[in-house]
Amino acid sequence: MMSPWHSIIGSYACMVAMCVLVLFIRSVQAEMYVAGQIGVHMPSDASHVTSGGPGPTVGGSDLALQNSLMYGAKLGYFLDQVKFEKFNLGLETEMFIATPHLKQQESTIGGSTGTLSGFTNRILTWAPVVVLVRYQAGSFEPYAGLGPGLFFSNLSSGGYSDTNMHVGLNTQVGVRYRVTQSLSLFTEWKYNHAHIEHLNLGGGPRSLNFDYNVHIVAGGLGWHF
Repeated sequence: MMSPWHSIIGSYACMVAMCVLVLFIRSVQAEMYVAGQIGVHMPSDASHVTSGGPGPTVGGSDLALQNSLMYGAKLGYFLDQVKFEKFNLGLETEMFIATPHLKQQESTIGGSTGTLSGFTNRILTWAPVVVLVRYQAGSFEPYAGLGPGLFFSNLSSGGYSDTNMHVGLNTQVGVRYRVTQSLSLFTEWKYNHAHIEHLNLGGGPRSLNFDYNVHIVAGGLGWHF
């Protein structure tokens, strides 16, 4: 279970990373932007499921995760010095929250079939560095990005909760439309992957581990400086 200190340290790490990014942008010639985003979070079934307790860890069937709303923010820049014709390189950090709850369902664990109690599932995703490439075609700017993701996952049920952090993959492909030089609208598709591990569910030594794969369709509003 993640201690309160991990949450505090994680929050300060996010703040420090964003401050460093802003200071770096100011030291070079770059186009900076901030944006808000909202969309639909559509996870695949949790796969490669394992569960354990006082006894050995055993495999289980895939588990359904619910679709949910996602929302978050972005901060990034495109370097004026790194251009090739209409292609432009940039860096971005983004953060968003979703609630892909693990609903009550029939499942098979270690050869035994029964009803799995539902869990409230909250995942905060922070992509500290996304490497972006955009193509400037007038008002339209298609772009793609790739980078690591930090997934802060919280599972809770019956008054108990367990929080852990997992390293995974964050990708995005989208298109931005410049309404004005400073204002833009964008829509994008994201794919995230991580292996989620919870080792202290229900207040005791009960584990649940699975592969987390999600598709996200999001849109938002950006402001460029």
